[in-house]
Amino acid sequence: MKSVQQEIDERSNLTNSNKFELLLFRLGCDENGEHSELYGINVFKIREIVAMPEVTAVAGSSSHMLGVVNLRGQIISVMDLPAIVGVKPKTGLNIMLVTEFARTTQAFAVESVDEIVRLDWGQVLSAEGSAAGGMVTSIARLDGDVNNTRLAQVLDVETILRKLVPTEGKDVDPETIGPKLALKAGTIILAADDSVVARSLIEQGLTAMGAPYVMTKSGKEAWDRLQHIADGAKAEGIGVEDRVALILTDLEMPEMDGFTLTRLVKQDARFSKIPVVIHSSLSGKTNEDHVRGVGADAYVAKFVAEDLAETIRKVLHK
Repeated sequence: MKSVQQEIDERSNLTNSNKFELLLFRLGCDENGEHSELYGINVFKIREIVAMPEVTAVAGSSSHMLGVVNLRGQIISVMDLPAIVGVKPKTGLNIMLVTEFARTTQAFAVESVDEIVRLDWGQVLSAEGSAAGGMVTSIARLDGDVNNTRLAQVLDVETILRKLVPTEGKDVDPETIGPKLALKAGTIILAADDSVVARSLIEQGLTAMGAPYVMTKSGKEAWDRLQHIADGAKAEGIGVEDRVALILTDLEMPEMDGFTLTRLVKQDARFSKIPVVIHSSLSGKTNEDHVRGVGADAYVAKFVAEDLAETIRKVLHK
């Protein structure tokens, strides 16, 4: 039997092999009482899983906000995830998933938890353009690329939180974001993020900074685009760093994660001098240690436009 430390070490090392662990859970059935689908959240976002405690309703909150709980002295908002997705639990809201996401702690009520599965990001395909209404970033093929594989919908927590808990004021304020970036003429920032909401915020931030950019939807798309840019630069007789000033990447992305993208960039002599900034909702010391381990130049937690701008300026200044 594996020790607790062995389990921790194995999970920590997943970032070296384009793998991750997904917590699978169920929310309920459709309006006909059928099709209880599987959903998933990255284990690194889960702080703990507890039996559903008593929830105190908060006056004036949205219909999808159940209220708050007092969990060991911390007041945490609890969201009705089945209601958000549009299904109805047969047996009730039995489990609470406490998550740490983008510098915040919140909880989601679900019907049941199935298991934790270990997957390669290559088993995960983008769900963009599907009928998921922006709440699902990707679809995980749990049994691999085989017929009739089980499927799990990986939820876009960024979009869900943005809809339920909108921020006050402007997401990106050109007056507070600071001076424009002074990029070398002809260069761009290559960015990668699988969340529609995150991409929109990043684009607003880079535009306010006066930075030309190319936006991609996954680590693989960013890597392919970088290869294409490198081929074009070579044909012109210049280095790729004369075309790409910086790479800005999320961590969780279908097909190829940000850890793998960063490692590929830093291990390739053509790209190793290009600075890489990881911009992620996965926070905490463990994830920041992984970021340093793959050679990234900086890490910044989502999403504060001023923090992103300051980090990019520092990295480019170096």
